[in-house]
Amino acid sequence: MALDNELVRRCKARFGDKIREAWTDRKQAILVVDRASLAEIAVYCRDDESFDYLVDLTAVDWPKREQRFDVVLNLYSFKKNERLRLKVFLREGENCPSVTGVWGTANWLEREAFDMFGIIFEGHPNLKRILMPDEWQGHPLRKDYDILTQDTAWVRENLGIESGQ
Repeated sequence: MALDNELVRRCKARFGDKIREAWTDRKQAILVVDRASLAEIAVYCRDDESFDYLVDLTAVDWPKREQRFDVVLNLYSFKKNERLRLKVFLREGENCPSVTGVWGTANWLEREAFDMFGIIFEGHPNLKRILMPDEWQGHPLRKDYDILTQDTAWVRENLGIESGQ
């Protein structure tokens, strides 16, 4: 269901068509925002709308969709006791602006999305693997990733055994 509340009206007044879509799910506002404008919209959400806490940042892989990835930011306002979800849609190979300069918690969360999905966050101060070994090949949360083949190869090479299964 399309959302047209005060928050959405303020965001649209400020950013126009950079707010691509807005709806509500389980009483939480969800805004799909222009990729290039994410950092600017994030600053606005923090400073003007009091969403002072980045609860989570993750991604979703839709391999059959033209814009393959959703980057999802879940925000919380302590002042208003309110949640807001921002989404950015990315094509394969498109980068996402980093929001580490807006919320410090984005640092490790963006590294996790990079590690698991291969999403590059432009402007991230230290974008490297955080969960998988540095030499790991591929990104395990992509839907086209063959975990058994990769696991067998890595285990054989690094542990000297035939299978970790």
